[in-house]
Amino acid sequence: MGKIGLQLKATLENITNVRPVGEDFRWYLKLKCGTCGEVSEKWQYLRLMDNHPLKGGRGSATMVQKCKLCSRENSIDILSHTIKPYNAEDNETFKTIVEFECRGLEPVDFQPQASFHYFFAGHLCTSGAGFVAEGAESGTPFTDINLLEKDWNDYDEKKKESVGIYEVTHKFVKC
Repeated sequence: MGKIGLQLKATLENITNVRPVGEDFRWYLKLKCGTCGEVSEKWQYLRLMDNHPLKGGRGSATMVQKCKLCSRENSIDILSHTIKPYNAEDNETFKTIVEFECRGLEPVDFQPQASFHYFFAGHLCTSGAGFVAEGAESGTPFTDINLLEKDWNDYDEKKKESVGIYEVTHKFVKC
C-alpha cells in the first residue's frame, strides 16, 4: 500500500501553527484491511510512543494487528518526520499534516479527538494529548484544543480578539 497522507482543511481565524502535541497524541482512525476490505467498526488509535514487533523479526511498527475476517497480519506506522503544522497561510486548503507507512492496513476515516479525562482512585486524570496552536499575531499559546466537533474557538487576551478553527475536514491521499 505504501505511504498514505492525512490532509486537513480548516478555516482559521487569527490562529496559526495548529498541530498535535506529544508522542502520546492519539491519531484516531478507522482502518481497512487491504486483503479482504474489512473496515474496523470501532475507532482505533495510533501513538508515536507505541512500537510493536512484526512477525518473523522483520522490524516494528506503530500498530500490528491481525484482521478479524481474513486473519492476515497487517501493520501501520506513523512517519514522525512528516508531522507538519496547519498554518494561517494554509487557510481553507488541504495540507498533509502526517503520513503513515501502510502494510496491509489503509486508513479510511479520521477523528480529531483531544486528550480525555477519567477518574482513577478518586482523582481526575488526563490521558493523551490534544492539538495546540498560537495566536497568529500575538503568539499566545492555546493548548488542549479539541477538534472533535469540527469547530473550536477561544479569545486571545493579548490582541483582544476571538480566535477559532472552523469547518475542519480531512481526506487521505497516496504519497
